[in-house]
Amino acid sequence: MLLLSEYQNVISEEFSNIHIHKQPKNLYEPVDYILSLGGKRIRPVLTLMATDIFDGDYKKAISAAKAVEVFHNFSLVHDDIMDDAPLRRGHETVHEKWNINTGILSGDAMLILAYQFFEVYEPIIFQKLAKLFSKTALEVCEGQQYDVDFETRDDVTIAEYLKMIEFKTAVLLGAAMKMGAIVAETTEENAELIYTFGLNLGIAFQLQDDYLDAFGNPETFGKQVGGDIIENKKTYLYLKAIAFSNDEDKQQLLHLFSVQPNDNSDKIESVKTIFTTSGASKATQEAIANYTEVAFETLAKMNISEDKKIILTNFGENLMKRNV
Repeated sequence: MLLLSEYQNVISEEFSNIHIHKQPKNLYEPVDYILSLGGKRIRPVLTLMATDIFDGDYKKAISAAKAVEVFHNFSLVHDDIMDDAPLRRGHETVHEKWNINTGILSGDAMLILAYQFFEVYEPIIFQKLAKLFSKTALEVCEGQQYDVDFETRDDVTIAEYLKMIEFKTAVLLGAAMKMGAIVAETTEENAELIYTFGLNLGIAFQLQDDYLDAFGNPETFGKQVGGDIIENKKTYLYLKAIAFSNDEDKQQLLHLFSVQPNDNSDKIESVKTIFTTSGASKATQEAIANYTEVAFETLAKMNISEDKKIILTNFGENLMKRNV
């Protein structure tokens, strides 16, 4: 097994060599641009790591890992358009740097390019990867639509929100790991267990992302802090605050999430205060810890060595230690 940083170096090198010299350039330049912005590359690293965990050759999983990362970036390009987000990884978003139509088309192209990475695999592996990928891609779209719908609904439940983040974010983490298991040709049971591990870790990761969107450091977070508040998104923080707040704070929160002022700074600070005083901030941190623990409990059922269980545990713990 490689170190986490070594897997990241493998992926970074692979993406540094991806340059699409095709016409029209306004379709492909945004693809090169978003992929060049880097990030932690968590999902493709999971694919390589899972292949090694189940005694496969991680090099055979590189194409599957690239498919996962290109698809993830496709979803980010379209997500940023829908959120009207100005920044991604500390740089201009694709639709800001080019325009909305180009962002839509370049994102579409990335989805197709992602599928092409599976063409190197033999038919049985290809079929399993493509089937999982199609299921996951559709769930991500469903999750994104739930997210959009929730912006105009006042009756979103905690259960509905958790289903949304499961589809929008967590299924791709689970699928990334299961793809590694498929390439390694491990048992179906192991493949399902590693999917469950990734899924629960993904839910914890997204809940933490929601938390950091409100309370993160703008200099290191890489995205606009308070973006969810500006967009009136009913996050776990918001839903818990509604449930926990007294009538006065609840009415203030409902009002704040019904307006979009020209200057959002006061709105963001007022909402964050309610998130903290209501106990919603603490409840979110507890939920993050709970989903992380469920992920770790899954490892006990996996037919792998204790050393490899420790590696996965350490990865999960490091993933959830973002303090940005």
